[in-house]
Amino acid sequence: MTLDRHALGFGAGQRAIYAADPWTSRGRLFEEGKSPTRSDFQRDRDRIVHTTAFRRLKHKTQVFIAADGDHYRTRLTHTIEVAQVARALARALRLDEDLAEGVALVHDFGHTPFGHTGEDALHEALAPYGGFDHNAQSLRIVTKLERRYAEFDGLNLTWETLEGLVKHNGPLLTPEGEGTRGPVPQPILDYCALHDLELASYASLEAQVAAIADDIAYNTHDIDDGLRSGYLSFDMLEEIPFLAGLMTEVRQLYPNLEPARFTHEIMRRQITAMVEDVIAYAQASLRAVRPKSADDVRQAGRVMATFSDEMLVTDRQIKKMLFSRIYRHPDVMRVRANAASIVTDLFKAYMDDPQLMKGHYWVDHIREMPQAARARHVGDYLAGMTDNYAIDTHRRLFDHTPELR
Repeated sequence: MTLDRHALGFGAGQRAIYAADPWTSRGRLFEEGKSPTRSDFQRDRDRIVHTTAFRRLKHKTQVFIAADGDHYRTRLTHTIEVAQVARALARALRLDEDLAEGVALVHDFGHTPFGHTGEDALHEALAPYGGFDHNAQSLRIVTKLERRYAEFDGLNLTWETLEGLVKHNGPLLTPEGEGTRGPVPQPILDYCALHDLELASYASLEAQVAAIADDIAYNTHDIDDGLRSGYLSFDMLEEIPFLAGLMTEVRQLYPNLEPARFTHEIMRRQITAMVEDVIAYAQASLRAVRPKSADDVRQAGRVMATFSDEMLVTDRQIKKMLFSRIYRHPDVMRVRANAASIVTDLFKAYMDDPQLMKGHYWVDHIREMPQAARARHVGDYLAGMTDNYAIDTHRRLFDHTPELR
């Protein structure tokens, strides 16, 4: 698609009419006074950054376990990269940058240790009790599990930030009330009974740019980490026309460039091309829909900030390569199986003896809880663990802990 750098102000001046307005926010579940120096969305972003959950992301897996090396992305560095891309998109489209950044920073709070492997293992363990969903867990963390403030549990974030967290990948309900991706996780339904996040509508453009920023970030950095690990090669990248074109461009400009610099030159061009494609698509969407407010965006019946059809083809090709060459590589699958066994072992141990979860405010009451409530608390405890803490705890409780390398 063609990018118009002059249309819609391209990041210049005040927020656009279709941007979320922090001064007319729908508010917080628990009413608070306004800050004289920060908007509500700024306060949300700052609260997110100061959480325990945010700090824990530094020792949680993105793709490669920490034992594989210091230079691979972690869940925290991934989150920072997503936030950077989201903010760039928001500025170009004259959205509220603080809201876009806040949604990006909080979107992975609910991830377990060991990445999607840990999530799959915990979902299986919790299957009799409603399963596990990292997006729903993120909501539990920011509305219930973070215990920092005197007057409420969680962070008491604004409606707009919570909406973006829950719906950044699209509506969860059809207009008829059916789940768009299966049943809506119970923690989300429970919260919406108190503070309706309108699950049948789309999210704000700020949340939409955070969502596509997630794809841009991991499409790029998983290639970078894959090359570093040796699971990917430049020859494999040549099989994707988009990447082959970038590699040709870099070789013509910089013949005989060393591999590390060559990789970086490809990756920076990939990010730029994808960001500009999303901006061009969003500009075209805005011209077609002509929203006069953020609510018009929510009711547009479509995603307005995403890849063009052409870039979607590239996106699918990249994901297919990453899946077959990295995520399902035999070495990675072996490590995944070992990591899953750690999560499963710990879940069983805590269910049998909740007192093993020492130092938590509810540990003295958990034994009297119904089985489902106990399981949910155990799930909360396990989901909050870092990779390192889960491994160390397993070593303390069991005679043998699998190697994750």
